[in-house]
Amino acid sequence: MTMAAFPEIDLASPLQFVINAAAGSSDAEAKREVVEAALRIGGRRGDLLFCSPAELTRVVHQAATRAVATRTAVVAVGGDGTLNTVAQAVHAVGCAMGVVPYGTFNYFARTHGIPTEPSAAARLLLEAQPMPVQVAAINDRIFLVNASLGIYPELLQDREAFKARFGRSRWVAFVAACATLLRAQRRLRLHIELGSTVRDVQTLTLFVGNNRLQLQQFGAEPADTLAGTPGHGSVAALMLRPIGTLSMIGLMLHGAMGRLGDAAGVESFEFHHMVVKPRLAPGRSEVAVAFDGEVAQMRAPIDIGVLDKPLYLLQAPDTAGAANASEGAA
Repeated sequence: MTMAAFPEIDLASPLQFVINAAAGSSDAEAKREVVEAALRIGGRRGDLLFCSPAELTRVVHQAATRAVATRTAVVAVGGDGTLNTVAQAVHAVGCAMGVVPYGTFNYFARTHGIPTEPSAAARLLLEAQPMPVQVAAINDRIFLVNASLGIYPELLQDREAFKARFGRSRWVAFVAACATLLRAQRRLRLHIELGSTVRDVQTLTLFVGNNRLQLQQFGAEPADTLAGTPGHGSVAALMLRPIGTLSMIGLMLHGAMGRLGDAAGVESFEFHHMVVKPRLAPGRSEVAVAFDGEVAQMRAPIDIGVLDKPLYLLQAPDTAGAANASEGAA
Protein backbone atom coordinates (compact mmCIF):
# COMPACT_ATOMS: atom_id res chain seq x y z
CA MET A 1 0.00 0.00 0.00
CA THR A 2 1.14 3.54 -0.71
CA MET A 3 1.36 5.42 2.56
CA ALA A 4 0.11 9.01 2.43
CA ALA A 5 0.34 11.30 5.44
CA PHE A 6 -1.99 10.08 8.17
CA PRO A 7 -5.07 12.31 8.46
CA GLU A 8 -4.98 14.56 11.51
CA ILE A 9 -7.71 14.44 14.12
CA ASP A 10 -8.63 17.69 15.89
CA LEU A 11 -10.05 16.58 19.24
CA ALA A 12 -12.06 19.82 19.46
CA SER A 13 -13.93 19.07 16.22
CA PRO A 14 -17.12 17.00 16.46
CA LEU A 15 -16.94 13.46 15.11
CA GLN A 16 -19.44 12.82 12.33
CA PHE A 17 -21.60 9.82 13.31
CA VAL A 18 -23.59 8.46 10.35
CA ILE A 19 -26.42 6.39 11.80
CA ASN A 20 -28.38 4.20 9.41
CA ALA A 21 -31.75 4.39 11.10
CA ALA A 22 -34.81 6.57 10.57
CA ALA A 23 -34.85 9.42 13.11
CA GLY A 24 -37.34 8.80 15.91
CA SER A 25 -37.40 5.01 15.48
CA SER A 26 -36.60 2.71 18.41
CA ASP A 27 -33.45 1.57 16.60
CA ALA A 28 -32.33 5.18 16.16
CA GLU A 29 -32.94 6.01 19.81
CA ALA A 30 -30.99 2.96 21.00
CA LYS A 31 -28.03 3.98 18.83
CA ARG A 32 -28.32 7.59 19.99
CA GLU A 33 -28.05 6.49 23.62
CA VAL A 34 -24.92 4.44 22.89
CA VAL A 35 -23.15 7.27 21.05
CA GLU A 36 -24.17 10.06 23.43
CA ALA A 37 -23.13 8.03 26.49
CA ALA A 38 -19.68 7.43 24.98
CA LEU A 39 -19.28 11.13 24.13
CA ARG A 40 -20.22 12.17 27.68
CA ILE A 41 -17.73 9.73 29.21
CA GLY A 42 -14.97 10.76 26.81
CA GLY A 43 -15.64 14.48 26.99
CA ARG A 44 -15.87 14.72 23.20
CA ARG A 45 -18.31 16.30 20.75
CA GLY A 46 -20.16 14.59 17.94
CA ASP A 47 -22.76 15.31 15.28
CA LEU A 48 -25.34 12.52 15.04
CA LEU A 49 -26.56 12.23 11.46
CA PHE A 50 -29.60 9.94 11.22
CA CYS A 51 -30.70 8.78 7.79
CA SER A 52 -32.77 6.16 6.02
CA PRO A 53 -31.03 3.69 3.67
CA ALA A 54 -32.17 5.79 0.70
CA GLU A 55 -30.47 8.88 2.19
CA LEU A 56 -27.29 7.12 3.28
CA THR A 57 -25.02 7.93 0.31
CA ARG A 58 -25.90 11.63 0.31
CA VAL A 59 -25.47 11.99 4.08
CA VAL A 60 -22.16 10.11 4.06
CA HIS A 61 -20.68 12.34 1.33
CA GLN A 62 -21.74 15.47 3.20
CA ALA A 63 -20.21 14.10 6.40
CA ALA A 64 -16.93 13.21 4.65
CA THR A 65 -16.64 16.70 3.14
CA ARG A 66 -17.23 18.25 6.56
CA ALA A 67 -14.75 15.87 8.20
CA VAL A 68 -11.96 16.91 5.82
CA ALA A 69 -12.68 20.61 6.39
CA THR A 70 -12.70 20.28 10.20
CA ARG A 71 -9.99 17.59 10.59
CA THR A 72 -12.20 14.95 12.14
CA ALA A 73 -13.49 11.47 11.25
CA VAL A 74 -16.70 9.92 9.93
CA VAL A 75 -18.02 7.11 12.12
CA ALA A 76 -20.20 4.41 10.57
CA VAL A 77 -22.90 3.22 13.00
CA GLY A 78 -24.56 0.18 11.45
CA GLY A 79 -23.97 -3.02 9.54
CA ASP A 80 -21.87 -4.00 6.54
CA GLY A 81 -23.76 -1.84 4.06
CA THR A 82 -23.29 1.28 6.18
CA LEU A 83 -19.59 0.52 6.69
CA ASN A 84 -19.07 0.04 2.96
CA THR A 85 -20.84 3.27 2.01
CA VAL A 86 -18.83 5.26 4.55
CA ALA A 87 -15.60 3.61 3.39
CA GLN A 88 -16.28 4.62 -0.23
CA ALA A 89 -16.61 8.28 0.75
CA VAL A 90 -13.81 8.61 3.31
CA HIS A 91 -11.34 6.72 1.11
CA ALA A 92 -12.08 9.12 -1.75
CA VAL A 93 -11.48 12.28 0.29
CA GLY A 94 -8.76 10.95 2.60
CA CYS A 95 -10.29 11.50 6.04
CA ALA A 96 -10.35 8.90 8.84
CA MET A 97 -13.16 6.44 9.53
CA GLY A 98 -14.50 5.00 12.77
CA VAL A 99 -16.78 2.01 13.28
CA VAL A 100 -19.56 1.22 15.76
CA PRO A 101 -20.68 -2.20 14.47
CA TYR A 102 -24.27 -3.43 14.38
CA GLY A 103 -23.88 -6.26 11.87
CA THR A 104 -24.43 -10.03 12.10
CA PHE A 105 -20.84 -11.21 11.63
CA ASN A 106 -18.79 -7.98 11.97
CA TYR A 107 -15.74 -9.46 10.25
CA PHE A 108 -14.20 -6.06 9.49
CA ALA A 109 -14.49 -4.80 13.05
CA ARG A 110 -13.24 -8.04 14.60
CA THR A 111 -10.27 -8.28 12.25
CA HIS A 112 -9.13 -4.80 13.26
CA GLY A 113 -9.57 -5.17 17.00
CA ILE A 114 -12.82 -3.21 17.28
CA PRO A 115 -15.24 -4.57 19.91
CA THR A 116 -18.47 -6.02 18.52
CA GLU A 117 -20.39 -4.62 21.50
CA PRO A 118 -21.47 -1.13 20.29
CA SER A 119 -20.92 0.69 23.60
CA ALA A 120 -17.37 -0.62 23.90
CA ALA A 121 -16.65 0.24 20.25
CA ALA A 122 -17.96 3.78 20.70
CA ARG A 123 -15.77 4.34 23.77
CA LEU A 124 -12.69 2.89 22.09
CA LEU A 125 -12.84 5.12 19.03
CA LEU A 126 -12.67 8.26 21.20
CA GLU A 127 -9.13 7.25 22.19
CA ALA A 128 -8.15 5.80 18.81
CA GLN A 129 -5.79 7.07 16.14
CA PRO A 130 -6.00 6.67 12.34
CA MET A 131 -4.17 3.52 11.22
CA PRO A 132 -3.84 2.34 7.60
CA VAL A 133 -5.74 -0.80 6.60
CA GLN A 134 -5.92 -2.55 3.24
CA VAL A 135 -8.91 -2.13 0.99
CA ALA A 136 -9.65 -3.69 -2.38
CA ALA A 137 -11.97 -2.74 -5.21
CA ILE A 138 -14.22 -4.49 -7.70
CA ASN A 139 -14.48 -2.17 -10.68
CA ASP A 140 -14.88 1.20 -8.96
CA ARG A 141 -16.40 -0.09 -5.71
CA ILE A 142 -14.35 -0.59 -2.57
CA PHE A 143 -14.85 -3.72 -0.51
CA LEU A 144 -13.62 -4.25 3.02
CA VAL A 145 -14.43 -7.96 3.51
CA ASN A 146 -15.36 -9.73 0.27
CA ALA A 147 -16.62 -9.47 -3.29
CA SER A 148 -18.04 -12.15 -5.55
CA LEU A 149 -19.78 -13.24 -8.73
CA GLY A 150 -22.10 -16.18 -9.28
CA ILE A 151 -23.99 -17.98 -6.58
CA TYR A 152 -22.81 -15.79 -3.69
CA PRO A 153 -24.83 -12.71 -4.79
CA GLU A 154 -27.86 -15.03 -5.00
CA LEU A 155 -27.08 -16.30 -1.51
CA LEU A 156 -27.08 -12.74 -0.13
CA GLN A 157 -30.43 -11.96 -1.72
CA ASP A 158 -31.91 -15.18 -0.29
CA ARG A 159 -30.42 -14.37 3.12
CA GLU A 160 -32.17 -10.99 3.20
CA ALA A 161 -35.48 -12.66 2.34
CA PHE A 162 -34.98 -15.23 5.14
CA LYS A 163 -34.05 -12.49 7.61
CA ALA A 164 -37.17 -10.52 6.76
CA ARG A 165 -39.26 -13.62 7.49
CA PHE A 166 -37.42 -15.31 10.36
CA GLY A 167 -35.27 -12.61 11.97
CA ARG A 168 -31.58 -11.73 11.97
CA SER A 169 -29.25 -14.41 13.31
CA ARG A 170 -26.32 -16.55 12.20
CA TRP A 171 -28.53 -19.66 12.09
CA VAL A 172 -30.97 -17.94 9.74
CA ALA A 173 -28.03 -16.94 7.55
CA PHE A 174 -26.78 -20.55 7.54
CA VAL A 175 -30.18 -22.01 6.59
CA ALA A 176 -30.55 -19.44 3.81
CA ALA A 177 -27.11 -20.38 2.50
CA CYS A 178 -28.04 -24.08 2.44
CA ALA A 179 -31.26 -23.36 0.54
CA THR A 180 -29.35 -21.33 -2.06
CA LEU A 181 -26.60 -23.91 -2.52
CA LEU A 182 -28.98 -26.84 -2.92
CA ARG A 183 -30.70 -25.23 -5.90
CA ALA A 184 -27.46 -23.94 -7.44
CA GLN A 185 -27.43 -24.79 -11.12
CA ARG A 186 -26.18 -21.76 -13.03
CA ARG A 187 -22.61 -22.01 -14.22
CA LEU A 188 -20.34 -19.03 -14.77
CA ARG A 189 -18.02 -19.21 -17.73
CA LEU A 190 -15.13 -16.89 -16.97
CA HIS A 191 -12.06 -15.74 -18.84
CA ILE A 192 -9.55 -14.81 -16.12
CA GLU A 193 -6.42 -12.73 -16.61
CA LEU A 194 -3.84 -12.82 -13.79
CA GLY A 195 -0.85 -10.91 -15.10
CA SER A 196 0.61 -13.03 -17.89
CA THR A 197 -1.53 -16.04 -16.88
CA VAL A 198 -4.81 -16.53 -18.74
CA ARG A 199 -7.46 -19.13 -17.87
CA ASP A 200 -10.93 -20.11 -19.02
CA VAL A 201 -12.98 -21.73 -16.23
CA GLN A 202 -16.48 -22.90 -15.37
CA THR A 203 -17.53 -22.22 -11.79
CA LEU A 204 -20.60 -21.76 -9.61
CA THR A 205 -19.01 -18.78 -7.88
CA LEU A 206 -15.89 -16.66 -7.76
CA PHE A 207 -15.41 -15.39 -4.19
CA VAL A 208 -12.67 -12.88 -3.32
CA GLY A 209 -11.79 -12.40 0.34
CA ASN A 210 -10.02 -9.36 1.82
CA ASN A 211 -10.45 -10.63 5.38
CA ARG A 212 -8.29 -13.38 6.83
CA LEU A 213 -10.69 -13.97 9.75
CA GLN A 214 -13.59 -14.82 7.44
CA LEU A 215 -11.42 -17.14 5.35
CA GLN A 216 -10.19 -18.87 8.51
CA GLN A 217 -13.76 -19.44 9.70
CA PHE A 218 -14.63 -20.94 6.31
CA GLY A 219 -11.58 -23.16 6.64
CA ALA A 220 -10.67 -21.87 3.19
CA GLU A 221 -7.61 -19.76 3.84
CA PRO A 222 -5.18 -20.54 1.01
CA ALA A 223 -1.60 -21.50 1.69
CA ASP A 224 0.51 -18.38 1.32
CA THR A 225 1.32 -18.08 -2.34
CA LEU A 226 2.16 -14.44 -1.61
CA ALA A 227 3.91 -13.81 1.69
CA GLY A 228 1.90 -12.36 4.59
CA THR A 229 -1.45 -12.31 2.86
CA PRO A 230 -4.34 -11.64 2.46
CA GLY A 231 -4.45 -8.27 4.16
CA HIS A 232 -0.84 -7.34 3.47
CA GLY A 233 -0.80 -6.66 -0.24
CA SER A 234 -3.07 -9.29 -1.76
CA VAL A 235 -6.52 -10.83 -1.60
CA ALA A 236 -7.62 -14.48 -1.75
CA ALA A 237 -9.90 -16.05 -4.35
CA LEU A 238 -12.05 -19.17 -4.03
CA MET A 239 -13.71 -20.89 -6.97
CA LEU A 240 -16.29 -23.66 -6.75
CA ARG A 241 -16.54 -25.94 -9.75
CA PRO A 242 -20.01 -27.20 -10.78
CA ILE A 243 -20.98 -30.26 -8.73
CA GLY A 244 -24.04 -32.47 -8.15
CA THR A 245 -26.50 -32.32 -5.26
CA LEU A 246 -24.79 -35.00 -3.12
CA SER A 247 -21.43 -33.33 -3.55
CA MET A 248 -23.05 -29.99 -2.67
CA ILE A 249 -24.35 -31.47 0.61
CA GLY A 250 -20.83 -32.66 1.38
CA LEU A 251 -19.53 -29.19 0.58
CA MET A 252 -21.98 -27.59 3.00
CA LEU A 253 -20.91 -29.99 5.75
CA HIS A 254 -17.27 -29.07 5.16
CA GLY A 255 -18.21 -25.40 5.34
CA ALA A 256 -20.23 -25.85 8.53
CA MET A 257 -17.21 -27.52 10.15
CA GLY A 258 -14.82 -24.79 8.99
CA ARG A 259 -13.11 -27.12 6.51
CA LEU A 260 -14.25 -25.72 3.18
CA GLY A 261 -10.70 -25.73 1.86
CA ASP A 262 -10.58 -29.54 2.22
CA ALA A 263 -13.69 -30.08 0.08
CA ALA A 264 -13.37 -31.47 -3.40
CA GLY A 265 -14.05 -28.93 -6.13
CA VAL A 266 -12.84 -25.88 -4.20
CA GLU A 267 -9.84 -24.05 -5.64
CA SER A 268 -8.08 -21.21 -3.84
CA PHE A 269 -5.30 -18.81 -4.80
CA GLU A 270 -4.04 -15.31 -3.97
CA PHE A 271 -3.47 -12.31 -6.18
CA HIS A 272 -2.85 -8.56 -6.36
CA HIS A 273 -4.89 -7.80 -9.47
CA MET A 274 -7.22 -9.82 -11.68
CA VAL A 275 -9.45 -9.10 -14.69
CA VAL A 276 -12.52 -11.30 -15.12
CA LYS A 277 -14.50 -11.45 -18.36
CA PRO A 278 -17.75 -13.39 -17.92
CA ARG A 279 -19.32 -14.99 -20.97
CA LEU A 280 -22.73 -13.32 -21.01
CA ALA A 281 -25.92 -14.04 -22.92
CA PRO A 282 -26.40 -12.05 -26.16
CA GLY A 283 -27.53 -8.50 -25.44
CA ARG A 284 -26.24 -8.52 -21.86
CA SER A 285 -23.30 -6.41 -20.73
CA GLU A 286 -23.70 -6.57 -16.95
CA VAL A 287 -23.34 -9.24 -14.28
CA ALA A 288 -24.61 -9.45 -10.67
CA VAL A 289 -21.80 -8.73 -8.22
CA ALA A 290 -21.79 -8.73 -4.41
CA PHE A 291 -19.48 -6.64 -2.23
CA ASP A 292 -19.67 -6.45 1.58
CA GLY A 293 -23.24 -7.73 1.61
CA GLU A 294 -24.52 -5.39 -1.12
CA VAL A 295 -25.59 -6.64 -4.57
CA ALA A 296 -25.30 -4.57 -7.75
CA GLN A 297 -25.12 -4.98 -11.52
CA MET A 298 -21.68 -4.20 -12.96
CA ARG A 299 -20.53 -3.87 -16.54
CA ALA A 300 -18.00 -6.44 -17.74
CA PRO A 301 -15.06 -6.82 -17.70
CA ILE A 302 -14.75 -7.02 -13.90
CA ASP A 303 -11.53 -5.59 -12.50
CA ILE A 304 -10.58 -6.78 -8.98
CA GLY A 305 -7.50 -5.77 -7.03
CA VAL A 306 -5.85 -4.31 -3.95
CA LEU A 307 -5.74 -0.51 -3.91
CA ASP A 308 -2.46 1.30 -3.36
CA LYS A 309 -4.15 3.91 -1.16
CA PRO A 310 -5.15 2.55 2.27
CA LEU A 311 -8.20 3.36 4.34
CA TYR A 312 -7.39 5.14 7.61
CA LEU A 313 -9.34 3.44 10.38
CA LEU A 314 -9.64 4.69 13.96
CA GLN A 315 -7.97 2.03 16.09
CA ALA A 316 -6.39 1.93 19.52
CA PRO A 317 -2.65 1.58 18.71
CA ASP A 318 -2.13 -1.45 20.96
CA THR A 319 -5.28 -3.11 19.63
CA ALA A 320 -4.29 -2.46 16.02
CA GLY A 321 -0.86 -3.92 16.62
CA ALA A 322 -2.28 -7.04 18.24
CA ALA A 323 -4.80 -7.53 15.41
CA ASN A 324 -2.13 -7.14 12.76
CA ALA A 325 0.26 -9.47 14.56
CA SER A 326 -2.45 -12.11 14.91
CA GLU A 327 -3.36 -11.74 11.24
CA GLY A 328 0.23 -11.99 10.15
CA ALA A 329 0.88 -15.08 12.33
CA ALA A 330 -2.20 -16.95 11.12
